[in-house]
Amino acid sequence: MLNASTLALVLANLNGSRQQSGDNLVCHARDGSILAGSCLYVGLPPEKPFNISCWSKNMKDLTCRWTPGAHGETFLHTNYSLKYKLRWYGQDNTCEEHHAVGPHSCHIPKDLALFTPYEIWVEATNRLGSARSDVLTLDILDVVTTDPPPDVHVSRVGGLEDQLSVRWVSPPALKDFLFQAKYQIRYRVEDSVDWKVVDDVSNQTSCRLAGLKPGTVYFVQVRCNPFGIYGSKKAGIWSEWSHPTAASTPRSERPGPGGGACEPRGGEPSSGPVRRELKQFLGWLKKHAYCSNLSFRLYDQWRAWMQKSHKTRNQHRTRGSCPRADGVRREVLPDKL
Repeated sequence: MLNASTLALVLANLNGSRQQSGDNLVCHARDGSILAGSCLYVGLPPEKPFNISCWSKNMKDLTCRWTPGAHGETFLHTNYSLKYKLRWYGQDNTCEEHHAVGPHSCHIPKDLALFTPYEIWVEATNRLGSARSDVLTLDILDVVTTDPPPDVHVSRVGGLEDQLSVRWVSPPALKDFLFQAKYQIRYRVEDSVDWKVVDDVSNQTSCRLAGLKPGTVYFVQVRCNPFGIYGSKKAGIWSEWSHPTAASTPRSERPGPGGGACEPRGGEPSSGPVRRELKQFLGWLKKHAYCSNLSFRLYDQWRAWMQKSHKTRNQHRTRGSCPRADGVRREVLPDKL
């Protein structure tokens, strides 16, 4: 007791308030009557928000999100305000459209300037204090993203059972702007959730996927990164993935192991080592130039050569031997003309 009319009380090790209205604190006399009461709020002052990231959809707006301090939970209602202004002039502005892409985000829909940097920061305030984030400086042209590529088409490549062709259209919303673009493709088999990503598509709007399983349904998606808009040096921001497009590879017509194919004669040189070396070479080439035209021209030429070579050997083979079930080899003679 400080004096006849003032009482001081220290409460330690309190839990944070579980309700936004606070907790009732009541002082009783010895006879049980209520002397005084108050509303008690138990919590923490806000910490400095951090990790601010922003992006602009087709240079028409700006969306930002952030992380609300190291601990996050303050046990009190905490208000977050996204502030922004032009770097060298202008007044502070407050973003009004909150929770655009989550609880700690805000959307600025229009009236943004290009070719000049903005300063952006977040202020956090509650009953126990306030905190301000570091200032993020950015140019709208450096944080542009776009819609996923439209009109994604996936089709077979003739009768090649291990390939699919993918084609798409560049983002139409940016068709009137000077920019570059790079694309990524990802694909998976129908009964799997694991995607395989093709990174080196560059700025092409078509690509051929190779090394696929014959007779298999694949789902394919494409996304775009519009970088270098009006000479921007930043890396750009990836769009969302396009809707999955499905296609199947042709079934293989080659006989599998134990299919009854005759072995070559002992005196006939085998093409096995050559075939393996070519496969290894083309595998390396496809890995390092996955969607390059040179890679697939060589690959197609090799496939055509192998098919022609196989057909020629079948026409000129005069004698072969196949093992019988009892282990005894029997001779196979050509038909008489």
